[in-house]
Amino acid sequence: MKNNSSYVTLSLCVMLSLLTSCMSTKKVTYFENKDEINTALSKTLYDAKIMPKDILQIQVFTMTPEAAAPFNLMKLTGTSTSTTNTNGQGTIYDYLVDNDGNIEYPVLGTLHLGGMSKTEAEQFIKSKIQPYLAESENVVVHVAMMNYKYAVLGGVKTPGLYTTRNEKVSILEAIAQAGDLTTFAYRDRIFLIREGSDGQKEFHRLDINDANIINSPYYYLQQNDVVYVEPRKIEARNAFISANTSIWISLASALMSVATFIIALSK
Repeated sequence: MKNNSSYVTLSLCVMLSLLTSCMSTKKVTYFENKDEINTALSKTLYDAKIMPKDILQIQVFTMTPEAAAPFNLMKLTGTSTSTTNTNGQGTIYDYLVDNDGNIEYPVLGTLHLGGMSKTEAEQFIKSKIQPYLAESENVVVHVAMMNYKYAVLGGVKTPGLYTTRNEKVSILEAIAQAGDLTTFAYRDRIFLIREGSDGQKEFHRLDINDANIINSPYYYLQQNDVVYVEPRKIEARNAFISANTSIWISLASALMSVATFIIALSK
């Protein structure tokens, strides 16, 4: 009986050792070579580009509201993507960018905004409006992207579709928004799926163990990007078990209790 209890105790100790080593050897460190990178290469401010199927909100402001009225198309029955105007007279109309990168704008007609940043679009529209108004009106144009969204899937804690009004989201911010990577997710197998303005699909592999990711042209997401984090096989096989240290500790504690009970009976 004593031999059996010794065998059980030894087996449990081996299991605990394997579990502990399994958890401790996971490669979970971000930016392992952070002291070796040239941060000067990342000294560029990112601006999102307007793409087909973007929804834009465009507002024109002048010294006299009446002068701007023809360029602010109002909608009396607002939708969830429209914003009530400051005078409470309705909602600002939202513009859908077509597949050619164009919108139809009041007075000005067809405007090609595809490929422009928000600032570039504001300056372009302003240049088209100014000939219609006196210089003293001091025209100001504000453009906002209303449907800037991206998806994060795979080995993250809260996968899903996320939207932002920031128009500037890095791969790290996207992962943080999704609750960070799970314990068993690969840090060097993060895949970015991107569709260009011409419909061409791109597939890029990112590694957040490598601090040089901040210099990558894919460090900042574009609207409609899909981020897929590859989970390790152990996570895929045990999807029904949360990849959480507390579960392993609870399991080990239960096994030790059983071992103690068996040893007590054998005495």
